[in-house]
Amino acid sequence: MNKPWLPWVTTPLLLAVFFVVWGVYVHVAQVNAFILPSPMSVFSAWADVIKDPRAWHHTAVTVGETLAGFCIAVFIGVGGGVVLGRARWLEATLNPFVVGLQVVPKVALIPLFIVWFGFGPTSKIIVSAVIAFFPILSNTLLGVKSVHAGHKDVMVSLNASRWAVFRRLELPNALPYILTGMEVGVVLALIGAIVGEFLGGNQGLGYLLVAKMNAYETDMLFAVIMHMTVVGFIFYFSIGFLRRVLIPWHESMEHR
Repeated sequence: MNKPWLPWVTTPLLLAVFFVVWGVYVHVAQVNAFILPSPMSVFSAWADVIKDPRAWHHTAVTVGETLAGFCIAVFIGVGGGVVLGRARWLEATLNPFVVGLQVVPKVALIPLFIVWFGFGPTSKIIVSAVIAFFPILSNTLLGVKSVHAGHKDVMVSLNASRWAVFRRLELPNALPYILTGMEVGVVLALIGAIVGEFLGGNQGLGYLLVAKMNAYETDMLFAVIMHMTVVGFIFYFSIGFLRRVLIPWHESMEHR
């Protein structure tokens, strides 16, 4: 039986249990606050982060880099996936190169991007785009290729143009796959921007996290991580909302 209300009940309960267990462990085991602060200390520190205008500046920087990188990844990934999915000979030709690029550890490329593009936002945007690109490309390619051959033959027999076949058959069929790739990609884009800020930056949430670590402010360190998590959830649920708007008819929406 479909119970769409269930996550709204179980998720807060599980979070409450998690924080209670965390607090009890810290109290009973007498853990040093430098190693693991109590949940109340973390929430208090997060409140300070929320009230700090500088933290919102860092948040805006990271969000801007993430959105820019994600948009680039969507544009190139969806376009490339559609082209490769419709031209099988091109897919067979480029597949070894795509696989080779995909298995390269993207984090290892960050120092190279910093050398090429500097310590400014450009290098973080490129890292974000590169990390988010491959799941979007792969899912788009899978969606275009998953069109039933019989359905395509019917449209061709009715003298439908290639554009009509794409617009009325291939794109609606690929859209659920594309949105799934975007759900994964937007989180990876955020991770890429933050990791880029770790290694070379003077602003952004990644830089703020490193600054709190260097200051040995463990409670603020947890607070910034919590802040990052909330930003990631907002990005993820934004794509979920887009899914509801664009494909309300798809079977995946029955359990959402």
